[in-house]
Amino acid sequence: MKVKAKILDDKDLNRTIVRLAHQIVDKNKGAENICIIGMRTRGEYIAKRIANEINRIENINLEVGVLDTTLYRDDYRQRLRMPKVQVTNIPFAIDEKNIILVDDVLYTGRTVRAAMDAIMDFGRPNSIQLVVLIDRGHRELPIQPDIVGKSIITSIGEEVRVKLIEVDGVDEVLLIDVNEE
Repeated sequence: MKVKAKILDDKDLNRTIVRLAHQIVDKNKGAENICIIGMRTRGEYIAKRIANEINRIENINLEVGVLDTTLYRDDYRQRLRMPKVQVTNIPFAIDEKNIILVDDVLYTGRTVRAAMDAIMDFGRPNSIQLVVLIDRGHRELPIQPDIVGKSIITSIGEEVRVKLIEVDGVDEVLLIDVNEE
């Protein structure tokens, strides 16, 4: 794998999480009516970090859920291999809540569309706000984030890899040349 650039190191990532938390609180005029749902896998951990920061800022205990979109993907039936379906855990009512949907990288928008379909199966929230750590462009669907940690310009032959200590043992975001792997 050829690393073209380090987009965020551990300190940058932590500062970005803190900034995202503050932006969420500002946008929602507090945290009283919000719930956070992280998209598997790395969105889950980013969501938990954001929730911890909001809890610290607002002295509130936010509810955090985890969403697996595998069965909602529009390419689910087109895949040749068996998809790995993981657990969705949203242990709270979402009706009339402002849902903060968190993902690590926004690319085509297809995973976000699938996530919105899945959320609507749980109830009817007041709103769904999309928060992403990295927006790399190249949308195929008209989906835009409400709050972005960092926007970068990428080519189709590149990939953004978010590495988190909870999964990968390190906190960093890398730009990878997939043609060089």
